[in-house]
Formats: sequence, structure tokens, C-alpha cells
Amino acid sequence: MIDDGHDLPILRQAQLLELSRSVVYYRAQPTSAADLALMRRIDELHLEYPFAGARMLRDLNSVLDYFAQLNELDTSSVPPMAQVADQVTEGRALETVTLHLRPDEIAPSLNREQVMACAPDTDGVFFRVPKVIER
Repeated sequence: MIDDGHDLPILRQAQLLELSRSVVYYRAQPTSAADLALMRRIDELHLEYPFAGARMLRDLNSVLDYFAQLNELDTSSVPPMAQVADQVTEGRALETVTLHLRPDEIAPSLNREQVMACAPDTDGVFFRVPKVIER
């Protein structure tokens, strides 16, 4: 099509072929490895969540990227988070721990009429609450 070594200038060759100059000078750039990895991840997400739209996948992907950043941090000097169960049982025998926890017992439910009588606003079956979010 276009011959760099021809006597006709490239501009004139493009005009004769009815091509715009930008098409003649455009050189395709190879896709970077990072872009390929991102496209591959988006494809995986589309397969994993076919019902999700582009915005949801974009948001999900940004969360995954953030977790990847967090995984790169050195947390070896950070102590693990405390667990409530560990704090209750710490330094105590199992028998004494059960004294601090309420046993699971089946109990009768509250009477609906009495509960509704204490509510500030009700329709007799449900509580009525003021709208807090306007849409």
C-alpha cells in the first residue's frame, strides 16, 4: 500500500488511496503485560459473576487490588487481633468460663400487644419509623 521508498511523498500516496494521514503514520503498540493481566482478571470476573455489570466489576476489581496492596505489607511485627473467646478463656479453666457466659435456653416470646403498646408509632402489626433516606 504505502511505500516509504517511493518517489511520491507519503502524503500524496495517502491522498491517492483516500486514506487519512493519521492512518499512515499510526504504529500499533504492543499491549503491556500489566494490561493483559488486567484484561485477563476482568474476563475471569465476568465468568465468575455473569450477572455483574461493568461498574460492579470495576468496584470489585479495585477492592481486589487494594487487598493485593495490603498483602504486600510486612505485618510480621503486628500482633494478631484479639478474639473475644480468647479473652474470656485466657488463664481460666473451661469450667469457670461457662460461668461468665449465658446458657442458651428456650424462652417464650414477648406478647405482641404489649410490645406494640410501648412503641411510639405502630400499625398494630409492625413498628412505624420515620424515613431517614430520601431517594
